[in-house]
Amino acid sequence: MLTKFDDYAIHQTPEPIAHPASSDRNVYDRYWFNGYADDGEYYFAIGMGLYPNRGIIDCGFSVVRDGEQHAFHASKRATGEPAETAVGPFRIEVVEPMMVSRVVLDPNETGIECNLTFTARTACVEEGRQTLRQGVRPMLDSTRFAQFGRWRGTVRYNGKTVAVDETRVFGTKDRSWGLRPVGEPETGGAPARRIPQVFFLWAPVHWEDHCTHFGVFEDETGHRLHSDGAIVPAHRSPDEIPGVMDPDIRTMASVEHEIRYVPGTRRAQSARISLIERSGERHDVELEPLICFRMKGIGYMHPEWGHGRWKGEMAIGGESWRTADLNELALENIHIQQVMRARSEGRQGLGVLEQICLGPHAPSRLQEFLDGAPPS
Repeated sequence: MLTKFDDYAIHQTPEPIAHPASSDRNVYDRYWFNGYADDGEYYFAIGMGLYPNRGIIDCGFSVVRDGEQHAFHASKRATGEPAETAVGPFRIEVVEPMMVSRVVLDPNETGIECNLTFTARTACVEEGRQTLRQGVRPMLDSTRFAQFGRWRGTVRYNGKTVAVDETRVFGTKDRSWGLRPVGEPETGGAPARRIPQVFFLWAPVHWEDHCTHFGVFEDETGHRLHSDGAIVPAHRSPDEIPGVMDPDIRTMASVEHEIRYVPGTRRAQSARISLIERSGERHDVELEPLICFRMKGIGYMHPEWGHGRWKGEMAIGGESWRTADLNELALENIHIQQVMRARSEGRQGLGVLEQICLGPHAPSRLQEFLDGAPPS
């Protein structure tokens, strides 16, 4: 099947671009963004995923503010054209690759809308390839890059309008592709011998003249499976960014973390992350939560709108909930991002801490699939 992209010199296999190199049904290609006000007033997230071997493209937009979270979901049959980045009233526009993106959610039956422009303040940060296995089979095998930027535009929900001012609204763009568990769970085969387990932290932070990047996967003992750490120069405008990759990005030799949990939950009450340079110099960052966003708002672990599930030729849905009413240990509420006030070396920054903690994790004193953290 030929598509518009086949007219560009970008082929990596003898196949047309629309044909994934792998026949695994969990092949995906994903856009993801977040944005948050500098005082923690609100947070929004955006996601769109293409699953070519499932024939599905889906998306989500969600905002949390004033103790409420509002979410738009949509899914449809994929056309097979990789250049198509629209699902019903939702679309992502790559205005300038790696520099400027636009996200539009036109008026629709959910009452949730947006018109937002993301402008980069850093070059891209390429994370190390992430490969996790269940037995002999790759469960996750993906490449990801992150980029720091600012937002401008408007968000509308529930009859309210939020002006998004680029002088005070920061965020991160995240692009990833490869293999990731999506869609309906597979059946058959030998039953698992162990409790399923994932421990993941991800913390991009904006500072006045630079940004810091942090991420880890760990097993149930706390053994490090994957980590990323970087200090990234920040710029006043995209014109000053030296290119897609910045030669002045400093990749860390290692990273560390310490999480203090809200008792009875798997949500951080406070955290410290550390970036350790190849010279041995440490940069310790204290994180204080301002507002919490449930990632189910854009499909992650959502019981109905989970990624890559067939919803029909075209489907749209909307929902809202009070954050105080949620069961924090329900599976769908475990994956979160919290906007964090950051402090390090006399400086103040702003970022997020993403957490997925399923199953045992000895350093956190968690023993079961979804038990809450004991008191400190």
